[in-house]
Amino acid sequence: GEQQGIQVGYSLVSVNGQPVTSRCLPNGENVLKFLQNPANFPVRLKFTRLKASVNERIMLLSMFHSIYAISVKLSPEKQSSGIQCVEADTFKLHCFQTVTGVKFILVSDHKLSKAGELLNEIYKLYSDYVLKNPFYSVDMPIRCEQFNTNLAKLLDSVERSTYLGPSSGSV
Repeated sequence: GEQQGIQVGYSLVSVNGQPVTSRCLPNGENVLKFLQNPANFPVRLKFTRLKASVNERIMLLSMFHSIYAISVKLSPEKQSSGIQCVEADTFKLHCFQTVTGVKFILVSDHKLSKAGELLNEIYKLYSDYVLKNPFYSVDMPIRCEQFNTNLAKLLDSVERSTYLGPSSGSV
């Protein structure tokens, strides 16, 4: 869980503006030893979310796609829309499928109460910037700077608690 304000899934990327690589500062000094020395304080630490590699993303999405397809077949309801939300102890996985079959998958913590609204906003960005791009073809990786920029802004607003429920506090 969260400890001392550092959220799960975040990693130290810089100390006093110097990048951290494999637990070491550019001069080769171990970050933990640097932080244990009181003479080095005050320090400015920067944390960021770890990003999954392309292979990890492909593996996770293909597993999810298989589970999604199985859930559609096993559902007692005709024309089932498949998995919409999977809740685990530490996260929620939300899925939004468009009428054209494109799936948007969102992994969040339990504090996010408006995942459906957030997925709809992401779909609007996709419609506005990706689908209207004459160089984009469906089922290809999205390479659209305007989409990426606006998606980052939207996700930053989520980080600043815009989409959190009233009782959840801040992220």
